[in-house]
Amino acid sequence: MPTGVAIRDAREQLFDAAERVLLRDGPNALTSRAVTTEAGCAKGVLHRHFADFDAFLAELVLDRIARIDHQAASLRESAGTGTVAGNLTGALTALFGSVAVAIVALITFRDDLRARLRRSRPTGVPVLTEATAMIASYLTAERELGRIAADADVDTLAPTLIGAGHLLFADRKGTPPEAGAVHRVVTTVIAGVMR
Repeated sequence: MPTGVAIRDAREQLFDAAERVLLRDGPNALTSRAVTTEAGCAKGVLHRHFADFDAFLAELVLDRIARIDHQAASLRESAGTGTVAGNLTGALTALFGSVAVAIVALITFRDDLRARLRRSRPTGVPVLTEATAMIASYLTAERELGRIAADADVDTLAPTLIGAGHLLFADRKGTPPEAGAVHRVVTTVIAGVMR
């Protein structure tokens, strides 16, 4: 892109470009050059908005975590409606059908990024930790409504569901699992606590 041409919402444009590169080519291919080429802008645009590439990647991860926070609010609001298994199936499919699996691979792949994220998120794997909190919050709401057992251990169920969902969706190049497969895993995990 020629110098002096304004880019609207450059951060979001760069984030979206990084997401496309990450989904298409994986964490090895995610470079500042690949991102700016995908975004159709000069490399300097990225460095004008971020101190360095790891700062950009950290902001990308934090932006995607904010999306999980919005999804968490919607999931909590769905407590008491539909079925518990249906709500969880939809939440896991939306979460892992997005860029979340690729973001986890990116965090695992880049030591500097992981170290930078540890400053504000000292435990767990970013994205998976927030996703687990989302599921635990929802299950807590359903337990309060009496739709799952009063003694349901949501702190065990939530990471179990996240781990199982992650494994179902982990193959970046393969075909995503069908909704029925996700639903079977969910119903199996929560079978012992359903009312």
